[in-house]
This record gives sequence, C-alpha cells and structure tokens, in this order.
Amino acid sequence: MRSFSHFACIDWSGARTERPHGIAVAVIGPEGPPALISPDPRWSREDVLAWLLRLAEDRKDMLIGFDLSMALPFLDHDAYFPEWNESPDDAKALWRQIDGLCRDDPHLNVTSFLDHRQASRHFRHGKGIVGDLFTGGTGRLREVERYQRATGQANSASCFNLVGAAQVGKSSLTGMRLLHQLNGAIPVWPFDPVPDSGPVIVEIYTTVAALAAGQPKGRSKVRDRAGLKQALAKLDTPIPARLARYDDHSTDALITAAWMKREAANPALWSPPAMTSEIAQKEGWTFGVV
Repeated sequence: MRSFSHFACIDWSGARTERPHGIAVAVIGPEGPPALISPDPRWSREDVLAWLLRLAEDRKDMLIGFDLSMALPFLDHDAYFPEWNESPDDAKALWRQIDGLCRDDPHLNVTSFLDHRQASRHFRHGKGIVGDLFTGGTGRLREVERYQRATGQANSASCFNLVGAAQVGKSSLTGMRLLHQLNGAIPVWPFDPVPDSGPVIVEIYTTVAALAAGQPKGRSKVRDRAGLKQALAKLDTPIPARLARYDDHSTDALITAAWMKREAANPALWSPPAMTSEIAQKEGWTFGVV
C-alpha cells in the first residue's frame, strides 16, 4: 500500500446555513500533534471545496477522510430510488443527479433534491412528514452499514432518515454535491483507483476512530481537554495547543486525523473482504471497517 505524508479529517455538516458550526478540519503531518485549520469566521462548504482543489493542484500526498456517507443504499432494491425511471446506476451518476437538481441551491444545499416529486418519496423529512416509499424503521442501509451493525464496529444511521440528532442524510447529500464538483481532481476510494501520489479522499466514521482511541461504546464524544489528551495518547499522538472550545466536531476531527495516520498503512483497510466490486462502485465503503 502506498504511503501518505499528511492526513486530514473533515467533520461535515448538512445545515442549510452558509457557514455551519458543524464543519471542522484537522490535519496532521509526519511529526507533532494534529491541528485544526480554522478560517475566520468559520468554514463554508465552498471553502472546503476550494481547499481541496488547492491540495489537488499541489499534488499533496494527503489522505483525507470525510465523515459522511458517499452513496445511498442500492443493493437491497437494485436501485437507489425504486419506482423512479431516472434512478442513477452508480454512485458517480448519483452525485451528478443530486448536484444537477440542486444547481440553484446556495451553499451546496440540497433543498431542491429533497423537494423533488420523485426523490422526496424515499425520505423521512420530519415529524409526520414521511415519503410513501420510505421503508420505515431505521430506513434502508448500505451493505457497509449492515456489516458495521452485524460486526459491532459501528451503528450507522440510514441516509434516508432526515430526522433527529443522529441523522446523517443531509450532510451526506451535500457531501455528494461537493464530490461531484471536484470533477475527479482528487480520487475518491473505493470508486477510483488509488494513485501512486497526490491526495486521496475516503469516507470515514469518526466513531470507529473514537473506539480505537479508547472511548466507550455509546459515549464516544470528547468535549474537554483531558478527554482529548487521553484519546490521543491511546493513538501515540501528542495533544495540540489549547483549543478555543472543545466541541465534539473539533475533537472528532483531531482524533480521527491521528487515527488515520496510525492506520492508513494497514493493507486490510484498503481491501475489506466484504466489499465486492459492485458494492465499491454503487455504495462505497467506510475506511476502517473490516
């Protein structure tokens, strides 16, 4: 497996505002602690896109983890959107469709997609507002999410559920717009081959990193300096300078960047046995789930 000199974790957000509080970007290099990149006043999704394009231009050997789902479930019904004749055939076509339908939505939002007559049928939108093709319960899951649950590695939520604090649908859909707008400037594993040099993007789940850093199941969030120091020590990583605040977005990003640095050379993470070529192209996979 190729090596990387730098690592980054992006804790993402699907909030409709231009500069959501939930976006955090942490980077770590060959030496020293991880550090937050903190623009003034806060990151926008367009800022993150511009930063990624600069990394691509610089050919930075950086592994970049995004805390979001990079596709929707497909294999369970042989379609992302059953009963819609324009349902895409693979993940990149899905990104293109979402971004196209939302071309007039500011800040990489996905309002137009979720309001679309056919797309909206598949989502739980709010209390009492449920599409007629939403499957009920937790909602449809990708194969990697089923596998995470079965093996106890994580407890991922369905992207078709847009309700509650644990929902990940809006952040994932906005992330798919960003991935399409990158236009291949940075390869995205496992949809693209991993190049010999330059940056690579992977999907990560910060809970996987938190558990590896010694956080207990069900209580993986770190919200103080002592907890961050303990988690990073478990990953053999020094703690950064004092943060302005210890919110879980920032600490998730810092811990996961350190975990990626420690684990990225493990070849098993790049070839998970349960990931078939069809899963890789249609649903993707979470880096670190084996």
